[in-house]
Amino acid sequence: MAAEPGTALVCPGDRLGTTDAFCPGEGVYVRDGFLLAAVVGRQRLEAPAEQGGRPVLHVAGRGGAPLVPKPGDVVTVKISRVGQTACQALIMCVGRQALSTEFKGVIRQQDVRSTEIDKVVMYDCFRPGDIVRAEVVSLGDARSYYLSTAKNELGVVYARSAAAGAPMLPASWVTMQCPETQTVEKRKVARLAVVAGQA
Repeated sequence: MAAEPGTALVCPGDRLGTTDAFCPGEGVYVRDGFLLAAVVGRQRLEAPAEQGGRPVLHVAGRGGAPLVPKPGDVVTVKISRVGQTACQALIMCVGRQALSTEFKGVIRQQDVRSTEIDKVVMYDCFRPGDIVRAEVVSLGDARSYYLSTAKNELGVVYARSAAAGAPMLPASWVTMQCPETQTVEKRKVARLAVVAGQA
């Protein structure tokens, strides 16, 4: 049974309450309908933002809580491996803040884009070493976060060409081009990168 907020120290993974009763705050993540502590610290309740809303449950870390990705966060990741139905990634930043702890992420085939999902070919969207902007969907299996690039502003923001190893420039929403060899490679390109490439 969860301790009353503020009365006891909690450790990462400790169950604090349910999503029916509380909203997750800093130092807390959600899994299977339960709020769990992401850091060592004491629980703290914050009054609901609107009348009739749920109170927000925080865990105040000791000595400053390390940054932990949570659903809805936009993260910067480096692709480490590409498979037929998913690619593995290392989460490097949450927003503009670099992480001090390594977190793993997975971009599944169904989370690459919002249309023509059944036609997605993972190797045409990402390659190992690509830097990608993605959104955290949820905490997935084996301590890997499920990530999505289905929005236009999400996708590859930096990639090197296979031929020359040079940083490529966005050519369209689905291609990037090597400035040295003019070789075109397929990618799921982020809107910000496309706009910057056309500027």
